[in-house]
Amino acid sequence: ATTVPQWFLPLVSQDSRYKVELIDLADIDLPAALPGNPADLADPDKRPPQLQQTSSSLSRADAIIVVTPEYNHGLPAVLKHFIDWHFIEWQTKPVAAIAYGGLGGGIRAIENLRLVLAELHATVIRDAVTFNSPWQLFSEDGTLEEHEGPTQAAAILLDRLAWWATTLRRGRDTAEYM
Repeated sequence: ATTVPQWFLPLVSQDSRYKVELIDLADIDLPAALPGNPADLADPDKRPPQLQQTSSSLSRADAIIVVTPEYNHGLPAVLKHFIDWHFIEWQTKPVAAIAYGGLGGGIRAIENLRLVLAELHATVIRDAVTFNSPWQLFSEDGTLEEHEGPTQAAAILLDRLAWWATTLRRGRDTAEYM
């Protein structure tokens, strides 16, 4: 489950346009239920302590990259639950997606992500990186055997994400989002 993120992390870390803050959902003890009052989701101070750091990281971010598997033609429940806890932090931010799964390569998880994040006023960029059957593409040590196509796709994704990050940051700095 960590092979695809481990492949991508050095690529984005070497790009001087990005300062990487990694959020691994496996390391977060997400509360089982959302607050009874949905308005509490808009107040980061009312979040459980284990979410304070991720809330702060997402707030500071000018762009977000989500790396996700696809399960049952959608995104994993833990990712959806994490997104729901951070209701306001996604607003007016560009999001790029890297996904992996069976024959669809995670594309349905990305489409699911687009629907969810559109509701939160985020912009999921069109360009993505997907891996069909990644267990056949990566060696035992995590090396991507045929890396040219995915590496080129990742470069395009990073270029487009940088454009969206700059543009949306300018918009946030210029006018209050209503």
